[in-house]
Amino acid sequence: MKDNNEDKIVYMCMSTDIIHGGHIKIINKAKKLGKLIIGVLSDEAVMGYKRIPLVPLEERKKLYKNIEGIYKVVEQKELSYKDNIKRIQPDYVVHGDNWVTGYQQPIREEVIELLKEYGGELVEFPYSSEKKYKDIDERTRQELSLPDFRRSRLKKALEMKGLVTAMEAHSGLTGLLVETTTVNEKNGGLKQFDAMWISSLCDSTDKGKPDMELVDMTSRFRTIDDIMEVTTKPIIFDGDTGGLKEHFGYTVKTLERMGVSMVIIEDKIGLKKNSLFGTEVKQTQDSIENFCEKIKAGKEAQKSEDFMICARIESLILEQGMEDALNRAFAFAEAGADAIMIHSRKKEPDEIFEFVEKFREKDEFTPIVVVPTSFNTVTEEEFKERGVNIVIYANQLIRAAFPAMQNVAKTILQNHRAKEVDDQCISIKEIITLIPEDY
Repeated sequence: MKDNNEDKIVYMCMSTDIIHGGHIKIINKAKKLGKLIIGVLSDEAVMGYKRIPLVPLEERKKLYKNIEGIYKVVEQKELSYKDNIKRIQPDYVVHGDNWVTGYQQPIREEVIELLKEYGGELVEFPYSSEKKYKDIDERTRQELSLPDFRRSRLKKALEMKGLVTAMEAHSGLTGLLVETTTVNEKNGGLKQFDAMWISSLCDSTDKGKPDMELVDMTSRFRTIDDIMEVTTKPIIFDGDTGGLKEHFGYTVKTLERMGVSMVIIEDKIGLKKNSLFGTEVKQTQDSIENFCEKIKAGKEAQKSEDFMICARIESLILEQGMEDALNRAFAFAEAGADAIMIHSRKKEPDEIFEFVEKFREKDEFTPIVVVPTSFNTVTEEEFKERGVNIVIYANQLIRAAFPAMQNVAKTILQNHRAKEVDDQCISIKEIITLIPEDY
C-alpha cells in the first residue's frame, strides 16, 4: 500500500445511465481516498442483471469523464470485478453497502478475496435510499413500458449483445415470470430473458382452442395488452401466416402502435396447422413471389424504423430441401424482411447449422431466429458462435404448467382434501408479492 492518498488508486464500478445526487455523493467520498478510476459496466452486463441501458456504454463513459476529479474511466465487461482488479490493482474498491446481501453478495466476496492477495481494501459507504432516488428508478421503469421505448429495445438489444433470448408468455402472470426470473451465473453475473414471445399456439391453448388461427387478432391483441400492463421487456409476436396481404398491413400498424418490437409470419397459406406436424398433415407453402409481396405490404405500412418483420421459412419442416429454404431466405431478405427464422422439427441441429452457415456466406447482417423446441441440446453460446441472433423458447412455460396443475387436481381428488398438494403450490404471499399493486 502507498503512503499518501495522492498516490493511491481507488476503483468504483458504475452501471447507472441516470446520474443523480446519490451517485455524486459516493463519487465525492471515493475521490477523497485517492485517484478515482470509474469502471463503467458494459451494456451486455447491465442487460444481464438490470435492464437495457437507456444510454449505451460509450455515452455513459463520456458522462463520467465529464465529472470533475475523476482520474480515469474504463470499461468493466462483467459484473465480476476480477479482470479489472487484477489489471489495475487498486488500493481501495468503493461500493455502497447494498451488496452485503442479495444477488451481488458472491461478487462482493470475490472482491474481498482478490484484494487480500495484495493488501487492498474494500470501502463501503451507506447506500442512498432516499425516496426521490427510488422515484427516479420507478419513473424510468414506467417509461420503459411505454410503446415507443419498448418497441425500440429489441433492435438495441441485438446491437448490444449479438444474441438475445425470448421466453413465451401467454398471460399477465407468465409475463411477470419472464420479466422477473433471474439466475446467478458462475462468473458472478446474473442472467435473465431479454424478450417475450407471444405464441399463437400458447395463446390458443390457454383459451382451450386449437392452434389453427381460430383465436382472432382482437383476442390476441388483448393478450398483448394484459402482458404489457405489467411488464417492460420487448415483445415478439407470432403472427401465424400474416393473413391476407391486404390485412397484414393493418396488423403491422396495430402491433407497432401497441409497442410490439417484432412480428414473425410464416410462408404458408390455407388453414393453419402447427409446424411440428410437418408432412403428417396437409400444409401448403406460399410462393416466394406472394410472400415477398406480403412482406413489402407490411414494410410499407409501418411508420417507425424500430419495428421488425421476420420471415419464417417452413421449407425444412415440409421437406422441401435446403436449396428451397435458402432461396426463400435471400428473396425474403431482399423484399425487406428484417430477420429470417429457420425452423426444423428434427432433434439433431445439423440442418439448422447448415442453413445458418450457407446463409451467412452471402448475408452477414440479417438477424437469424431459431426456435429450438426439437433441437434443444444446443446452447445459446453455440448458436451465437454459429451466427444465430435470436433464440426463442416458444412453449415451455405452458407445457410445464399443464402437468403440474393436472397433478394437483388429481391429488386433491384422490385425498378428498388439499393438504397433500401444499408442497407443490407457491404460497399465497409469494404470488401476491410477485404481482405489483401499482403498475
